[in-house]
Amino acid sequence: FRLGRGAKGSGGDGLDHGWGFLTVEAVAIVPARARGPPVRGKQRVTDSDGFTHLDAEGRANMVDVGEKPSTAREARASGRLCMAPETLQKLQAGTHRKGDVLATARIAAIMGAKRTHELIPLCHSLPLSSVKVSFDVEEPDTLHVTASVKTTAQTGVEMEALTAVSLAALTVYDMCKAVDRGMVIEGIALEEKRGGASGLWLRESETHA
Repeated sequence: FRLGRGAKGSGGDGLDHGWGFLTVEAVAIVPARARGPPVRGKQRVTDSDGFTHLDAEGRANMVDVGEKPSTAREARASGRLCMAPETLQKLQAGTHRKGDVLATARIAAIMGAKRTHELIPLCHSLPLSSVKVSFDVEEPDTLHVTASVKTTAQTGVEMEALTAVSLAALTVYDMCKAVDRGMVIEGIALEEKRGGASGLWLRESETHA
């Protein structure tokens, strides 16, 4: 920090009207061994196990996918809501006073998937070709949510699938909270992804192919 001062003013009252100013300078000193992998042009080369959303100085960075080919990609995510048995019965019967809760949650999930890039700062905007959302009841008190998303693009749709499940669950909670504020949203996770350089990934076997 540096504190400086400008010339005195002449307000005619004998007072000092000089302007003061504060200069702030920031310098980052990074040891040579901590600067990360080399840079080629404007694209940083990362290790296979590195955080690609961080640059060599640890700053947030949107990954450059411009040179990657557009390929078919899919992702499936799931989650669940635990609620009072009476609340689940109302959902199944469609007798909730706010209307068809699951139909509304499905629309919210689709809208959320389409706008993921506006919610998650470093996500790319992707042309989604399909968003499918399903609900399965596990008696006596659990509602399972599954979302499957497809695209043909230069990066995957894992975040879109996870966002769809999250928005569906939050919408169910919002519409049912008046009768059951104790509902719990849990277990939101990626179950499967296909396409891209890493190929197939399945949660049930934790394998890569």
